[in-house]
Amino acid sequence: MKLSKFVIAGLLVGVLSTNALAIHKEAGTSAGAFLKIDAGAPRGQALGNAFVSVADGPEALFWNPAGAASATTREVQFTYMDYLQGYKARTLAYLQPIGKTIIGLSVNYMDMKNFDFRDEWGNQNPEVGVPVQNFVGSLSIARGFFNQKLQLGGTAKYVSERLYNGNGHNYYDNIGFDAGAKLRLVNWLGLGGALVNLGDKYEMPRGYRLGADLNTRYFTISGEFMKYRDDRARYGVGLEVHIPEDLLQVARFDLRVGYYTRDNTGINTEDSWVKEVGLEETSRVSFGFGIYSAELFGYGASIDYAVTPFGALGTSQQIAISLQF
Repeated sequence: MKLSKFVIAGLLVGVLSTNALAIHKEAGTSAGAFLKIDAGAPRGQALGNAFVSVADGPEALFWNPAGAASATTREVQFTYMDYLQGYKARTLAYLQPIGKTIIGLSVNYMDMKNFDFRDEWGNQNPEVGVPVQNFVGSLSIARGFFNQKLQLGGTAKYVSERLYNGNGHNYYDNIGFDAGAKLRLVNWLGLGGALVNLGDKYEMPRGYRLGADLNTRYFTISGEFMKYRDDRARYGVGLEVHIPEDLLQVARFDLRVGYYTRDNTGINTEDSWVKEVGLEETSRVSFGFGIYSAELFGYGASIDYAVTPFGALGTSQQIAISLQF
């Protein structure tokens, strides 16, 4: 078997996390599968991908660019994601208000190292360097209308894939677009939707997200339905419990848990802590937390963390640090 087949197989398993018995008839017909990974959005990951109607701040640039319209100050965020099978992502995002319009910039670099390469005779090939390198650079624009009851946003992005095929690296460069909207007619109910990866359907996984949330001072319940052209429809639900900053007198603290309809990915026998909490056989549950302070040396600052067990594939973890100034 050629090395390229090992790379493709690893990507399909590690990135899509799809059970062979549940593969969609269009699976594998779109490039850029890594665009489905929730890199740059730990809050969305923790909420079971139920994020399209509540997305705000720099994280919205990945999920629903309309959410960036809620920014009132400049904000920068760095996110690190340790995904599966040695796949890692680093994301840097920045929001700049210009009047009532918000401009967003983001760069996302992802790679996979320490891949077990073998030739057609089964011998290891340690000479191969980094087999997978992916990059996304995006420019977003968002604006709120009617006192922020309606928010609209769009993103243009440059997508680059570098994949090892056995003889060297192949390069794939594409341009894609996202468009999104959020509507909140009353404070306690939000609606959201986004079209993602618009472009050549064989070069990027086109998809759409639809969601809603119920929001109070002390908790938020969110739900989302999503469909990519090369995968079956899926849904997620999430719960976020808020402990307000004025109660703690130090910072706001959020606890998050979510459920997403991923396929079964086997039993995790490597991570003991996963077994201790009874999650060694699931890839559908996620959880995390967020801490935000408006008075850190005169700036607003936050830390968000998310973790998702993926059964036998391992565990995905993501952390983000942001600063408002």
